[in-house]
Amino acid sequence: MITAVFLTHTAAPSGAELATLRLLTALDRGDAVHASMLLTEDGPLVTLLRRRGIPVTVWRNDFDSRSLTIAGSGPLRLIRGAAELVRLGRGLGTAVADAGADVLVAQSTKALLMGAIAARRAGVPLVWQVHDRISGEYFGGPLAFGLRVLGWLAARGVVANSRATLRTLLTRGRPHTVAYPGLEPGPAVERAAQPAPEAVRIVMVGRLTPWKGQDVLLRALALLRQRPLSVRFVGGTFFDEQNYRAELERLAAELAVPVEFTGHVDDPSAAFAEADIAVHCSVTAEPFGQVVVEAMRAGCAVVAADAGGPTEIVRRDRDGLLVAPGDVSALAAALDRLIADPALRTRLGASARERAADFGIEATAEAVTGLLDTVLRRRASDSAAPR
Repeated sequence: MITAVFLTHTAAPSGAELATLRLLTALDRGDAVHASMLLTEDGPLVTLLRRRGIPVTVWRNDFDSRSLTIAGSGPLRLIRGAAELVRLGRGLGTAVADAGADVLVAQSTKALLMGAIAARRAGVPLVWQVHDRISGEYFGGPLAFGLRVLGWLAARGVVANSRATLRTLLTRGRPHTVAYPGLEPGPAVERAAQPAPEAVRIVMVGRLTPWKGQDVLLRALALLRQRPLSVRFVGGTFFDEQNYRAELERLAAELAVPVEFTGHVDDPSAAFAEADIAVHCSVTAEPFGQVVVEAMRAGCAVVAADAGGPTEIVRRDRDGLLVAPGDVSALAAALDRLIADPALRTRLGASARERAADFGIEATAEAVTGLLDTVLRRRASDSAAPR
């Protein structure tokens, strides 16, 4: 059995962290990988992990990763930040060694920095499980390039959450795989017949942040020939983006588009079950798009942005509709088409349910297990080779 420690810098239960929670739960049900979690802060994710019986270690520290950026530091602070990172990494390495780990799996770019030192300290290979596209859109060109190089130098293997994410990485000579963030089995959603156009309900689930494109949906709604019965924005604000909700509320009022803002919800399944159409309209290419799969599993007719991970989920005009990111007119046209045609909504929703079954957590666990096994076999082979 492989003993794997998964390292993350945050205990906030956002999309990537919840995907990791599901993965560790699935690994725990098998007999190939014994997984535990190592975090550098306490928080809700720790509670969720422990509720599921996943071993958790919290390594508290005062390290501020902003000290490693030129913009956030002078030369002296940069040096102190690097020294703090080394100390933290060495401490984490001790925890990894104490856990008897065979491999360390970094769950974020910050975890990659810490994990590069920790894995060396513990004498185990590092695997980078990548949840974000390492591109200039997210990180800026120079930082994205630096992260790609660091990932190639430090990690002995790579797990990407989509082919779109994998294409942003350097993988030459490194084992790599795509492991989609799978969903756990859930109760079937019982749906009534699709309603008439004037009774259609639309939902958009996701963090309220500019790149998710809630403003694009509002502008598209203002162009519709038939207004829906209701529109709900399900999601909270994080990382100093609270002002965006106020901007959305002002825009909705200006456009005379009634919208309900629910705030953050732990489980959006009820919101999808109550909706007829689910919209995903990120203006920046999504690394994967878990909410798209969740909406499809609930039987919603889905409209998604035609970029990044959603293009690997939605088969155009078969499981849902795809529109160019940020194209207000195209989104309005797709919504007009769906609202006016209950039969189309019914057909897409039924096909979407079948398609969502392809993204189960067991397949994710199998892909990750295979990658870890490959990394460890290659390490053993390299160690046994004559020098």
